[in-house]
Amino acid sequence: MSGAGVPPRNESTVLSSSLLREVKVEEAVGMVLAHDLTQILPGQFKGRLFRKGHVVVTEDIPKLKDIGKENLYVIELADTDLHEDDAALRMAVALSGENTNYGEPHEGKVTVKSEITGLACIAREVVDEINRLGEIALASVTNHRVIQPGEGLAATRAIPLIVPEHKVQEVERIAEAYRRKHGIAPVSVRPFRSMKVGLLTTGSEVFTGRIADKFGPAVRGKLEALGSEVAEQRFVPDDRHTIVKEIHYFLQQGYDMILVTGGMSVDPDDRTPGAIAEAGTDIVSYGTPMLPGSMLLFGYLRGVPIFGLPGCVMHDPYTSFDVLLPRILAGDTVVKEDIVEMGYGGLHRC
Repeated sequence: MSGAGVPPRNESTVLSSSLLREVKVEEAVGMVLAHDLTQILPGQFKGRLFRKGHVVVTEDIPKLKDIGKENLYVIELADTDLHEDDAALRMAVALSGENTNYGEPHEGKVTVKSEITGLACIAREVVDEINRLGEIALASVTNHRVIQPGEGLAATRAIPLIVPEHKVQEVERIAEAYRRKHGIAPVSVRPFRSMKVGLLTTGSEVFTGRIADKFGPAVRGKLEALGSEVAEQRFVPDDRHTIVKEIHYFLQQGYDMILVTGGMSVDPDDRTPGAIAEAGTDIVSYGTPMLPGSMLLFGYLRGVPIFGLPGCVMHDPYTSFDVLLPRILAGDTVVKEDIVEMGYGGLHRC
């Protein structure tokens, strides 16, 4: 059964100013259900058997008894209270923003979903502030997560069956204050820009054909999954001057992003970090507090984002590149503090 705070049987209970009255199922024919009723068949089904607002008929009584219902609630709502469904819906309306939608309440819960593939924008401070209020709950995905169409971003829920309206009004106030301050809703999705990328693969062993290029397929797959593409890939040996020259070539082509792969360790043959710096890059960070991907370099060359990608990008499904790439595609300007914050929760393989 949805909700909490079940009263003693065969009694009336006052919740705030509302009256929650219990009646026998046999006496409930013709009455309107005050909340959804859930059926659970282990290993087979869990879901709504009767919807809030359903008028009980005689044929319903055996089904109600099958799910263990000998009594049903009848609610007389006070003007100062809200039913769980209405409370959850109002919270979802207040919190949701660009590129989101939400459906009808289901068992006191409303889920806000994404309409597009994009970057989830979740205001953690709003989530925390709302959950401090009590009697209501807000669960969300993490901020800056890649989200797909139809995927849930956040879910609002009332804990008891009856919620004081002032609790929901406070949620609405918190959400509106955040909108005014930041110009965006607490729960929204930013679309990815389609970018054309120049990919420079370094390494004498690849340049001479001694080994096959594995960076190209991996990087192309990651970009294409987010709606961008490698416009051109070029190969160079481990020579700093040549790497600098090719970086400038990509810059002249007007590509939206430059990726330089390989040669990112401390070995004497690895020239990539020095070449990226020599090309004139304003380096935000060489190294990230995340594993895998700690040797990644990121910066801006005349406003164009440029990455130095370590070898883990070839074979690990999730690295620091997968954290920063979506933010660039969503239009973020990445600063040093963004890199620093990657350490918390940044241990994915060790």
